[in-house]
Amino acid sequence: MLAKLRQRDYQILIAFIIVAAILAFWRPHVLISGLQRGSLYVLIALPVGIIYGILGILNLAHGEFMMLGAFFAFSLVTLTGIDPLIAMLPAFPAMFVVGIVTYRLTIKHVVRAPLNQFLLTFGLAVMLAEMANLIWTTRPRIVWVPYAASSATIGPITFGTFEFVYVAAAAIVLVGMFLFLTRTRAGLAAMAVGQNPRGAKLVGIDVERTYMMIFSACLAVLGPIGALFLIRHAIFPEVGGPFSLRAVSIVAMAGFGNLPGILVWGIGLGLAEAFVRSFRGWGGWADIIFFGMIILVVFYRSYQRRVR
Repeated sequence: MLAKLRQRDYQILIAFIIVAAILAFWRPHVLISGLQRGSLYVLIALPVGIIYGILGILNLAHGEFMMLGAFFAFSLVTLTGIDPLIAMLPAFPAMFVVGIVTYRLTIKHVVRAPLNQFLLTFGLAVMLAEMANLIWTTRPRIVWVPYAASSATIGPITFGTFEFVYVAAAAIVLVGMFLFLTRTRAGLAAMAVGQNPRGAKLVGIDVERTYMMIFSACLAVLGPIGALFLIRHAIFPEVGGPFSLRAVSIVAMAGFGNLPGILVWGIGLGLAEAFVRSFRGWGGWADIIFFGMIILVVFYRSYQRRVR
């Protein structure tokens, strides 16, 4: 679950560092944009990795729950006039409650049924998007705050600085998850459940309650993430779908439960997309980069198994 970087992750990390060094001299704006975008992907993908590592469920509705958190923050901002950063605070418990309700009504019934998990979470994704459509309509919603447009200039390069909050947030969430899972009783219990549910139950751990709390906590994290996302992006009912695909893809490429690997692959995906977008007329191809990366990873792992 909390494995250190695997050998292939070290190799990929070294490759990304070399690419980043080249980009720093050749296309520095690509490096900055890729780091910022990749950190957002990491931020969204980390809870997916935790849910799969402990519950064994690949949540295909993850981006839609982030969208729900963003709309919750948007509603608070428009109704009360508070800053979106302050809206992060109530968004956390609100999404935690959503997680508990979702788990009790749906997820608990498919924990040990892999095929049903895919069907259920896909259905949740569609339902959440349609629900948002009914409540907020399809019109994109934007919240403007002055600091969202902050920028800096280094030499001939001007770039936005607010997006670096994604880098800091990804680091905080990664470290926070690591400390929770290794330094708290609840986290250690969750680790035990993820490794051996039957054994954990025999030593007195409430497996069902652990599943519910981990799932709800991972959804709760999406509340503040949605509020951060709202500051720099327009939100609409279908905005979460692409992030669900990217998050699941990153977790699959990293290896399920490999949190450091999620960091490596998330940043790598962000750099790859930013590089493709830097060429005029090629921006649309960036949206399918993750499919190509998955195919390459599958071929590479198949080759490794054959040569062993």
